[in-house]
Amino acid sequence: MNAAKRLEIFRRLHEDNPEPKTELAYSTPFELLIAVILSAQATDVGVNKATAKLYAVANTPEAILALGVEGLSEYIKTIGLYNSKARNVIETCRILVEQHGSQVPETREALEALPGVGRKTANVVLNTAFRQLTMAVDTHIFRVSNRTGIAPGKNVMEVENKLLRFVPRDFLLDAHHWLILHGRYVCQARKPRCGSCRIEDLCEYKQKTSDD
Repeated sequence: MNAAKRLEIFRRLHEDNPEPKTELAYSTPFELLIAVILSAQATDVGVNKATAKLYAVANTPEAILALGVEGLSEYIKTIGLYNSKARNVIETCRILVEQHGSQVPETREALEALPGVGRKTANVVLNTAFRQLTMAVDTHIFRVSNRTGIAPGKNVMEVENKLLRFVPRDFLLDAHHWLILHGRYVCQARKPRCGSCRIEDLCEYKQKTSDD
């Protein structure tokens, strides 16, 4: 795919949604960090239901730490892998309190040192909470990048590097949200909704579908 096509793709995505947002509910960087940790192999809707109840009673590292693993588990038991996630969140809160003054760090290295935080989670927090130019590649973004030809790659790291290189700089800050929403609602895994796709004429996917 050439640069002109990519530019027009992101121009249209921006035109349709000038200020894209994550669908995870949060009001502070800490709430976002915990929501993203909980979202692994879970839906944003499911996470939001759990965190709505959790954050009403505990939305700081100190408050969640005070709940303990068992107390936290009661709030997140509707989410997959909640036992291991509860342990990770409690240990993350402990580290934030003891090493970071209860603040979410703004560097990749410090974020990835937290239990339950990998590169993708760190990228989401850096981009969404701190507005840094990072690219968190999840299954949706990996699929869209390869299927459309925007940034094909054999693995997540290759796609991430290509997106950082190929996405026009003016659109890079919000590209993560545009791509994930496009993958979630239009360029879906089983059958892409090409008939409703704003960028169908620019996409290089060979097996275009109708919406019938």
